[in-house]
Amino acid sequence: MAFRSNSVRAPSGAHQNGATARPKSVEFEVKHLTINHIFTGTIRAEPPAHVLAHHSRKGIPMFRKTVIAGLAALAPAIGLAAEPAPAEATPPPTPEHTITGNVGLFSQYIFRGLTQTNRNPAVQGGFDYAHSSGFYAGTWASNISWLRENASTRAGGVTVANGTYGDGGSLEWDFYGGYKGTVKDFSYDVGTLYYWYPGKINEVFALAPAPFNNVPKADTWEIYAGGGWKWLTAKFSYSIMNKTFGVLDSRGTWYLDLSANVPLGDYYKPLTGFTAMAHWGYQKYRGTDPRNVGFAPAYGGATPNNDTIASYKDVKLGLSYALPKDFTVGAYYSKAYNANTLGYGSVTEASGGGLFGPYPHNIAKSTGTVYVQKTF
Repeated sequence: MAFRSNSVRAPSGAHQNGATARPKSVEFEVKHLTINHIFTGTIRAEPPAHVLAHHSRKGIPMFRKTVIAGLAALAPAIGLAAEPAPAEATPPPTPEHTITGNVGLFSQYIFRGLTQTNRNPAVQGGFDYAHSSGFYAGTWASNISWLRENASTRAGGVTVANGTYGDGGSLEWDFYGGYKGTVKDFSYDVGTLYYWYPGKINEVFALAPAPFNNVPKADTWEIYAGGGWKWLTAKFSYSIMNKTFGVLDSRGTWYLDLSANVPLGDYYKPLTGFTAMAHWGYQKYRGTDPRNVGFAPAYGGATPNNDTIASYKDVKLGLSYALPKDFTVGAYYSKAYNANTLGYGSVTEASGGGLFGPYPHNIAKSTGTVYVQKTF
């Protein structure tokens, strides 16, 4: 690398007296060179200093030889050191509009501790839009089966799958939007989410006596607010419809979600890419569905409320690993507990009063799930 410096001047009075002349000591001025800063490669001249030098027999000042040789040797090092240190990359500005997508294959679909696919595989995916101001909106969908199985019976030792939906009932399609942001290590999120379950109510219920002929669709609308600190989050969801997931008189039903997603590599480098997850949730139902009168034999003739039949708590523990190309693989254990058999049990599980659960298998039972997911 070329660099610029002040020149070294030989004294104007230096001369030779011939081959037979003896070396003559002369005094001349040189500028003492110093490196101003090894990283910038600049050289500055100090005030003139008188240096005593001798001319050689060939007339080349010995001191000049030394300076030239020294500079020649030093030049490569200065050239290398003089390269400017690379500036830290400036992060690109946050785009005003961002659209992302995700798709995943799961061994089953678990929602709030309950299997939605009777422990069968699920394909899930969605799209999200985010504005730089913090506003966002998105949609997400998954196959399900619970709405075609939640009124199953058992006859002659054979389970007859039946549900509140006669047509459709195989899809959950969600729509959501809100506003979120961060303040240092803290985050916040407020929004709304609508669960749509396309399909038609099973016509057989139209033949049932009241109140059992009043069967609503499972569409549900919630508002939510959440906050977080680093890898800890809390979210509270509140139902504003009177038929939460198909349960009548349930406006005000809520769900509390406490979760932790810990990036293990932040604490132990060999585990970079691994994330440990832990979750605890509480689903609390409000009101009393008129159809709960059908459960009265299990409660001494008294009609139980929605809290008794449908409320529960759930836990989840798992681990995920981030792969190249935005793939993620993971596995987790989940279980809903304090879940009433009349609301979530199987047709083979008795609950008193000659009543049994409504599903082919208990959908709240502890289970394991594995998955692979891709974001783009």
